[in-house]
Amino acid sequence: MTTIDIRRADERFATKLDWLDSKHSFSFGPHFDPNNTHHGLLLVNNDDVVRAGTGFGTHGHADMEIVTWVLSGELEHRDSEGNHGIIRPGLAQRMSAGTGIRHSEQNASATTDVHFLQMWVRPDTPGIAPGYEQNDVGDELDSGRLFAIASGTPGLGAVHIHQAGATLWGGPIRPGDTIDVPTDRHVHVFIARGSGSLDPGGDLATGDAVRVTDADGLSFTAGPDGAEVSIWTTT
Repeated sequence: MTTIDIRRADERFATKLDWLDSKHSFSFGPHFDPNNTHHGLLLVNNDDVVRAGTGFGTHGHADMEIVTWVLSGELEHRDSEGNHGIIRPGLAQRMSAGTGIRHSEQNASATTDVHFLQMWVRPDTPGIAPGYEQNDVGDELDSGRLFAIASGTPGLGAVHIHQAGATLWGGPIRPGDTIDVPTDRHVHVFIARGSGSLDPGGDLATGDAVRVTDADGLSFTAGPDGAEVSIWTTT
């Protein structure tokens, strides 16, 4: 039986600093609720705005698949494996922390804020070698359709994550268009921008999320200004 749990934007944990405005869908950092730690394999769904000329200094991770999706602006990545990239809208990026990696994430602009989602799932095999992948998905964005940004299914996602039980779907949905919501044991629907209506479920606005268990036969219709959505399907 399908269950639907709607979490509104203003219910999220918030971290607000002079250089960072971050909203957390799940427990993160000093924010902890034992009843809100994950949905399926998805552990982190952070909605971050980093001010111009600032960013996250060098810090470490291990045994985590980290997917970054930039909504506006540019984010500069550097890591201890020698990888470097400028992530902007239309680029899918994945970092595998594996046995351990240190990286920094800085706003690449001195004048414009960067807005991005960062999402974490654990790998299905611990202790892999650290890795990085970044690919252009501009054509898929222009199509106005939902597409696989990152997946552990070989050949499915624009970038590959080391977790066979997870896929991130996303894309900007044009005003009034309807998409079928992918099915799996656990589905997390997040409205990054815009608005729309989940059927069944009801109206959703920017920052709202829906946690669906045993999803089957759901659809989403974008509102009058369209919507940009991210949808994780996991076991």
